[in-house]
Amino acid sequence: MSFRTAARLSAFFLFALAAMARAQAPAQGSTQTAATVSPRTASDSLLAAASAGDAKAQFELGNYYFGARYSTLHYAEALDWYRKSAAQGFAPAQDQLGSMYENNFGVPQDYKRAVSYYRLAANQGFALAQYHLAAMFKAGRSVHRDYKQAFSWCRKAADQNLADAEEELAYFYQNGFGVQRDYPQALAWYRRAAAHGDPDAENQLGYMAGEGWGQQQNYGEALSWYYQAAEHGNAEAEENIGYIFQHGTGVATDYGKALAWFDKAAAQGNGDAENQIGWMYQFGQGVQQDNARALSWYQLAADQGNINGERNLEAVTADLDEDGTAQSASGPVHDADYEQAQRWASIQDLHRRIDAAEADAEYQESVASQLEGMSKGKKDVVSKLFTAMGDAGAVKYHLLAEKDRAEAESLRDQLARIEDRSQPFPGPRIP
Repeated sequence: MSFRTAARLSAFFLFALAAMARAQAPAQGSTQTAATVSPRTASDSLLAAASAGDAKAQFELGNYYFGARYSTLHYAEALDWYRKSAAQGFAPAQDQLGSMYENNFGVPQDYKRAVSYYRLAANQGFALAQYHLAAMFKAGRSVHRDYKQAFSWCRKAADQNLADAEEELAYFYQNGFGVQRDYPQALAWYRRAAAHGDPDAENQLGYMAGEGWGQQQNYGEALSWYYQAAEHGNAEAEENIGYIFQHGTGVATDYGKALAWFDKAAAQGNGDAENQIGWMYQFGQGVQQDNARALSWYQLAADQGNINGERNLEAVTADLDEDGTAQSASGPVHDADYEQAQRWASIQDLHRRIDAAEADAEYQESVASQLEGMSKGKKDVVSKLFTAMGDAGAVKYHLLAEKDRAEAESLRDQLARIEDRSQPFPGPRIP
């Protein structure tokens, strides 16, 4: 059962799996967030305004290209327009660049640059950047880990009604990070974030009700909050509901409902749910015992970095090897729920690989530009020699960048084939 306890890392550590990712760019959830532009609605007027130097238009045009980066070849344009906007001091663009450098979104990961961009925007009072900067202090990325600084920046963002920051501030109070542990304050901030539509806060309210933290233990209230978070698409809440029905926590045990909720969470890449499905197949909980399915689900969870999935995969594999039945459990699994979860994982993996390839291309081009700038404008013999050497070296890096872009394009083709092959998954029917 997955809860955001003191042992859980911040959302930034989970970025690669989540959408992860409430902290992902473009900015979401803030009352200060500039309007983004759908890839289908970019217009000549927007391009004209951006070309004329309008910082907000430049940011919106960057969003247009950024939003289409997994389907078009125009990633470099997104970076270019964001940089132009940020150079004019436009805080949302500065925050966006910080997020890109932090998360390896098509640029080489650079925490120092990320902190610098976040700080520029945060000092202007931009709530999302304040929240992001708080996370950097909390994680100790390019700065000394400092919970008090993290709490201070998070509070600034929360005071501007940024739901993510309100939920994070509650987490600080829940665990005593940078402030004395205070469950009533944690509850108050979780409820405020939930009122602003934050499903993570709804999920946490369910956890605190189930544990009886700051209130009388109430499984019914816990389940109610989980249902509310699940209605808003929160995969952890879906997994938590499944766990409750699997173990009969405050309700009658119902393996059918448990499996259905685990399937919904797994369809969004929740590794805990994938592990639990493997467990149910291993021990025949509400389903026919099936080692092949158990292994497949454990493997999928392990591929997502789920430690329980890794351990269960290792244990079951060892048991099957010992009794000589490993080969019979190694066949392919044809199961719609499994294939959907596998498809989700493949899509997320391709997204990461496209971003990484574009980041490599960006790095190669930056090296080429530096080499081309060697001794430019100077007329002496030595300078001319260095210029020739630089130009020759630059050709190599331009070719490497072109190779990286070709790889990104090949990955985009793979992504398109996967996305075209299946319709969006509606989720299993809940009994």
